[in-house]
Amino acid sequence: MDPGRVAAPAAAPAPEFPPGIEWLNITAPLRMSQLLGRVSAIAFVNAGSAWCNQTLVDLDHLRNRHPDRLNVVAVNVPRFDHEREPRRAGKRLARHRFEFPIGHDADWVLWQHYGIEAWPTVVLVDAEGRVRDRFVGDGQLRAIDAAVSRLQAEGTPRSLNAERIEMRRGGEPMLPLRFPTGLALSGGYLYVADSGHHRVLECDLSGRVLRQFGSGGSGFIDGPMELAAFNRPQGLSIERDTLYIADTGNHAVRRIRLRSGDIDTVVGAGRPGTPPEGPVTDPRMVALDQPRAVAASLATGSLYIATAGDNRVWRFDLGAPGISLVAGSGELAVADGAGAAASFAEPASLAPVQQVVYVCDAAGSAIRSVNARSGQVTTLVGADAWSHGNADGARSEARLQQPQAIALDPASPVLWIADSGNDCLRALRLGGGELSTVQLPQRLHAPGGLAAADGAVWIADTDAHAVLRYDTRDGSLKHVPIGE
Repeated sequence: MDPGRVAAPAAAPAPEFPPGIEWLNITAPLRMSQLLGRVSAIAFVNAGSAWCNQTLVDLDHLRNRHPDRLNVVAVNVPRFDHEREPRRAGKRLARHRFEFPIGHDADWVLWQHYGIEAWPTVVLVDAEGRVRDRFVGDGQLRAIDAAVSRLQAEGTPRSLNAERIEMRRGGEPMLPLRFPTGLALSGGYLYVADSGHHRVLECDLSGRVLRQFGSGGSGFIDGPMELAAFNRPQGLSIERDTLYIADTGNHAVRRIRLRSGDIDTVVGAGRPGTPPEGPVTDPRMVALDQPRAVAASLATGSLYIATAGDNRVWRFDLGAPGISLVAGSGELAVADGAGAAASFAEPASLAPVQQVVYVCDAAGSAIRSVNARSGQVTTLVGADAWSHGNADGARSEARLQQPQAIALDPASPVLWIADSGNDCLRALRLGGGELSTVQLPQRLHAPGGLAAADGAVWIADTDAHAVLRYDTRDGSLKHVPIGE
């Protein structure tokens, strides 16, 4: 959705939260009366949307700047079938550890009461409980901040209700991994993006942790592995003795020099934005928008970067630093074409081979291919940004649901797919073959990362905080006890 400010009805009373809202992180249902006395930002979001997650991060920063003058409430509204389940939505939002109330509007009731038309939409309610403004689309932080300041200036904050909003404690179990995503293999080493712990782990193939890269605290710091910091790292790509990381929360691509363990920033300014094409003087001044995947290409001396926040695939030249668009208009859509005439829908994973880059389109429930030279984009599986399902067979009929990762099998013409919305592993036979579901002995839990080598597929079973190993020869699936 293109960002913009939409006129709200003049001082209309804010609708009450209906009883059907399930509150994911507070001890009792929220009422509008508990918000009176402060300006409130009610954000209608989708937990799986890159734009919505950035909006919530922005609102969290704004709330921290005005702790006694601003309430923030998030209302999650499902887009995909699997998102109707509150537990799934709660898992997605728990990755960020937001400290404000989050409700789940499974049947779109409050969405309709407020007349919402698109994700994300932020509705501002004044201290008297009246709807005063609304903002549609991402990238609205400055405009929202100005509107909040204007409403705050109208009166002195005061508490009109003594009942506090009590946050629910507990949440995810204390495990060695927290929402692992990206995986990479190199010889006898397995690398894991332990996203929820803001670190990258180097393990042997039995799961023993050999080294930890990153302090474990959220931050944007280069340097030695024990002092450096990441922010929700996701996609990984290894080339010789260098590991590249899509550091999503920092809007950057980072690099670990594996011999020394030192970490530096390849490109990224720590803030979201769409970069201009051309030579790069200072890579730390280049804004990227939520890079989810990075793929190193030794043949071209470049990196391919998938940015979910602006629905594009970029090429970064490592030799003479420069950035160029491979493909993507910026619109969230599944549309074929060349370069900027094509559109992606939250590209989340990349798999390059020779001059072809395969792209996992999460919000589009699609698998795409891009010719790295011409920028020509072709859809292999998927139809449009609203078509999803769970169907095997011919590519024209097959359906996925919000896939999160892909990996090429080095020994056969197969593209493995982490079909996160359907909690399963899928296989697409390249060269015009069909899509099939792998029969596993157990169901997966929103898998978000894959790596394949030597007759095995390694799976980041993200919502189960685990890594699994699937043997393609005997069909066994084993838990890899990382850090246990």
